[in-house]
Amino acid sequence: MTDILTGQAAVDDLVEVLDLEQLEVNIFRGRSPDITLQRVFGGQVAGQALVAAGRTVSPDRSVHSLHSYFLRPGDPSVPIIYTTERVRDGRSFTTRRVVAVQHGKPIFFLSASFQIAEDGLDHQGVMPQVPGPDSLPTMAEQIEPNARRMGVFAQIARPIEVRYLGSPGWVASGDRPAEPRQRVWMRIDGKLPDDPLLHACALTYASDMTLLDTVLSTHGEVWGSGGFAGASLDHALWFHRPFRADRWVLYDCESPSASGARGLATGRFFSEDGRHLATAVQEGLLRPVPDRPPGR
Repeated sequence: MTDILTGQAAVDDLVEVLDLEQLEVNIFRGRSPDITLQRVFGGQVAGQALVAAGRTVSPDRSVHSLHSYFLRPGDPSVPIIYTTERVRDGRSFTTRRVVAVQHGKPIFFLSASFQIAEDGLDHQGVMPQVPGPDSLPTMAEQIEPNARRMGVFAQIARPIEVRYLGSPGWVASGDRPAEPRQRVWMRIDGKLPDDPLLHACALTYASDMTLLDTVLSTHGEVWGSGGFAGASLDHALWFHRPFRADRWVLYDCESPSASGARGLATGRFFSEDGRHLATAVQEGLLRPVPDRPPGR
């Protein structure tokens, strides 16, 4: 697995993926880094859409929330066109709506709100007491014994280092204990430029990772053969405090409900020093997958 793009090389590729080409005022074009995948990773589309929104906003306003829907699977073999609507430019807030289009149809849309810096009340919940990232196995160490089960996903570029405190969702079926939470440390696996919008887009990209794992972990279930297949339906993210996405953050996730082939998951991002950085909420479609013998 030495040919997998990791570290700073993978991060540089992610920065390039998030650096959209401007085609016209309010219209941008994005590409996918791996055209061999079956569909575009949802975090990529959300991150690129936030770039398209942020490029039309004054740099003195930072994104504080986004709400989005995944409408159709993205095709990684063709570019994605992002059209930004300038909904409102107020004295304190700016609102944008972005529609992502492929093959003449919308595949995703996002609404984002940006705010000027203001002072006000300040409180937060307590960060869970967990082992630090340096004491946990690396992503490569955890993937190695599960590479066959993961298939092509074991070979994709990894610009984000993820270290699980519990059992990953791609372990062998039947080997995962039921756990009410999924907690991981994650960070961009290299250095990002000092652009707050880029860090927000990178965290948006990462926030789609491991979140729905929590729905499965509540039941001791896994992804893939003998487990479940899933897809993100909608995704919301609130940014609370400044951060760098290339430093370790704890993603503390749980699932308050699952029904009707859908599962709801919530996640809180904390810095290593305990600051609550952001909150994510996502609902996903989860359907069982028949158990297939190895090699089929």
